[in-house]
Amino acid sequence: MRSIEQTAASAQAMAEVRKTERRQKINAVVRYVILAAVGFAMIYPLLWLIGASFKTNHEIFTEIGFIPMHPTLDGYIEGWKTSTEYTFGRFFINTFIILIPKVLATAFSSTLVAYGFARFDFPGKKILFSILIATLLLPNVVTRIPQYILFRELGWLDSYLPLWVPQMFAVDAFFVFMLIQFLRGIPRDMEEAAMIDGCKPFQVLLYIVIPMLKPAIISVCLFQFMWSMNDFLGPLIYISSVEKYPIALALKMSISATESFEWNRILSMTVLALTPSLAVFFLAQKYFIEGISTTGLKG
Repeated sequence: MRSIEQTAASAQAMAEVRKTERRQKINAVVRYVILAAVGFAMIYPLLWLIGASFKTNHEIFTEIGFIPMHPTLDGYIEGWKTSTEYTFGRFFINTFIILIPKVLATAFSSTLVAYGFARFDFPGKKILFSILIATLLLPNVVTRIPQYILFRELGWLDSYLPLWVPQMFAVDAFFVFMLIQFLRGIPRDMEEAAMIDGCKPFQVLLYIVIPMLKPAIISVCLFQFMWSMNDFLGPLIYISSVEKYPIALALKMSISATESFEWNRILSMTVLALTPSLAVFFLAQKYFIEGISTTGLKG
């Protein structure tokens, strides 16, 4: 009798386990379906942009789907030529001439300032740090006119210097703050051991701190890279020669010249303009996520 009861209880328990597993599988399927639908809705504009770049100008305004009915490369071929004497390749080169020094200067100066705030005590440290944080609340538009007057007096207009030089002085408080928070989560044991062995502070920074800061520094470089790729106002204010235009100004120039037709050329060049940012993000995604998730932890 007891054996029969035990068998029945065991069968009932197994049924409950199967029921629970079935419920979990159904819940998982529902979650994935919802996530897939939301993800598709979010990525649809990008898919439409890519698909529209292979459409004719007429099809862009007559077909809502992102798959072209009659694919063509005319948008890329004609858009690359542009309406000026320069090809779009020239504007790509100009963009990277701006980007590379700007990203490197931002990473170097922000790391140096963040290391000083996070690891050293000096008179007025709290006041200076408070001023640094306060600049996060200051709109960029407030400083545009004083900066323009300053760079005009220096004779830097129509050059890339106004876009490079400020980054050498850690003007982006957000990056400094992010690196400071990351540094606070790193123990000082290795740094103290290196200093006991005779390393100078700069050597400690170079050989000990920077390797541990790599995820955060890569995050800084990624943010600056993407923000600079999308920067329109900065080059618009300081650069007046078409031969020095970056991609953002070249696209606007194309829209101004062809606003009533040939949108497939504009969309094709927009896809090419987005490609570097997407490629860099996916290549460095691991370090980017690690740097953002670790920022804010304190040791």
